[in-house]
Amino acid sequence: MTHSTLPLFALLPSLVGAILILLTGERHRNLREFWTLAASVSKFAIIWSMLPMVLEGKVLGVEVLEIVPGVGLELKVDAFGLIFALLASGLWIVVSLYSIGYMRGLKEHAQTRYFFCFAMAIFGAVGVALAGNLLTLYLFYEILTVATFPLVAHKETEEAMRAGRKYLAYLLTGATLVLFSIVLTFSLTGTLEFTPGGFLSGTASKAILSLLFVTYILGFGSKAAVMPILEWLPSAMVAPTPVSALLHAVAVVKAGVFCVLRVILYVFGPKLLTDLGLWLPLAFFVSVTVIGANLLALAQDHLKRRLAFSTINNLSVIILGAALLSHDAVRGALLHIPFHGFMKITLFMCAGAIYVKTRQDLISTMDGVGRQMPFTMGAFALASAGLCGIPPVCGFISKWYLCLGAIEAKEVFFLGVFILSALLDAAYFFPIVYAAFFKPPKHDQIKPHFDDASPWLLVPIGITALGSMVLGLFPNLSLRFFDLAGQVMKAVLAGG
Repeated sequence: MTHSTLPLFALLPSLVGAILILLTGERHRNLREFWTLAASVSKFAIIWSMLPMVLEGKVLGVEVLEIVPGVGLELKVDAFGLIFALLASGLWIVVSLYSIGYMRGLKEHAQTRYFFCFAMAIFGAVGVALAGNLLTLYLFYEILTVATFPLVAHKETEEAMRAGRKYLAYLLTGATLVLFSIVLTFSLTGTLEFTPGGFLSGTASKAILSLLFVTYILGFGSKAAVMPILEWLPSAMVAPTPVSALLHAVAVVKAGVFCVLRVILYVFGPKLLTDLGLWLPLAFFVSVTVIGANLLALAQDHLKRRLAFSTINNLSVIILGAALLSHDAVRGALLHIPFHGFMKITLFMCAGAIYVKTRQDLISTMDGVGRQMPFTMGAFALASAGLCGIPPVCGFISKWYLCLGAIEAKEVFFLGVFILSALLDAAYFFPIVYAAFFKPPKHDQIKPHFDDASPWLLVPIGITALGSMVLGLFPNLSLRFFDLAGQVMKAVLAGG
C-alpha cells in the first residue's frame, strides 16, 4: 500500500461543504447552493486525480486513527472502491444542479436542511467507497443511514414520517447484524483488512463461516433491498425526486450492494465460497428478488414506485453476477454498478421533471406527455432501453458480460434469469414510452404542445442520458470503468 493523504482530502469537500451550507442558511440561497456545487466539483476532481495511480496498480491509503491495536480508522483507495467513489462524486454534481431547479420549482421548504443532509450523505457514501477495513466501512455506512433519514422524511407529512421510521427500522436492524458479523470476524481472524480473494479461509468451521456469511448478506442486504427486506425502498419514494435519485443511483442502495460485493470478493473470497458451497444458495436467493421485483414493478401505477422495484431488480442482478464467481460475471457485476447509476438517475430525474411541469406521478395519467416534453421523455426512452440491455446504451455492455459470465460458469438457469429480467424490464418500461409519444393526452395538465422542463432540470437529464450513451459506445472513456473492473476481477479471482 502506498501512503497518501489523498483519500482523506477526498472526504473533506462534502464535510466542509455541509458546514458552510448550514452556516449560510436560507437568507443567502445562491451562496448556499454555490457551496453545494463547489464541494461536489472539488470532491470529484480529487477522486479523479487518483485514477492514474490506481490504474498503475497502486493502492493509496492512510490510517487516520488507531482505535484498538491492529484496527483503526483507515482509508484506502483500490480499483473497486474507486468505481463507487467516481460514480457517487460524479453524479453528485449532476444531482446538485438538478436539485436547485427541482427545489426552487416546487418552492420546497427546509432547503438548507435538504442540501446539508445531501452533502453529509455523499460524505458517508464516499467514506464507504474508500474504507480500508470493515470497521471504517461500518462507521461511514451508519453516517449514510443517519444523513439520509431527514431526506426520506423531508415532506414531514404523516406518510413521509412513516416512511422515514420504516427506513430506519430496516436499515438499523441490518446494521446490527453487520456489527455482529464484524465482531465475530475480528474474533476469528484478528484483522478486519480487506484482502483481494478474502481472508477467512481456515479460520473456523463450515457452520460458523456459513452463519457469518448469512449475517453479512442479510445485514448489508437490508440496504441493497433484497427480498424480503425491501419494502422500505418503495415506501421511501414519498421523498423528493432528487432524494429518490440519491437513494437509487448515487448513494444508499449502491452502498448496500457495494458492501455485499466487498464481503463476497474481499472478505470471504471466491475459493472459500466455492469450497463452502455458499455461492449457489446466494445466487438462488437473489434470483428470487430479480424476478419478484420485476413482477411487482409491472403492477405499479405510481412511476417512482415502478422505478423503485426496477432498482431492486438491478441490485440483485449485480449480486447474482458476483455470486457466479466467473471472470465475465464479476466484470459484468462491477460494470453494472456505475452503468445502472447513470441510467437510473436519468429515469428518476425525468420523473421529477414531469412532476414539476404537470404535477402528475401516475403512469395512467401520462398519456401524451412526450408531445409536451419530448426531450425529457426522449431521455427516459433512452435510459429505459439501456436497462433492457439494448445497445448502444451502456446497460447492454454490463448485461452482455453478465450473460457471458453465466455461460462461462455453465449455469444455464442463471443465464435464463438474466434474460428474463431484461424481458420484464421491457414489459414495464416500453408501455410508458409508447403511451407518452403515441397516445393523446387524457389529463388536463398534459398539454398537446411543446412545453418542456426548465434548463435547470433538462441540462442534468441531458448529461446523464448522454453519459449513458457515451459509456455504451466507449466504456473506457475518461472514467476508465472497464479497466477498473478488469483490475478488480483479476485481483480477486487470482487471490481467491
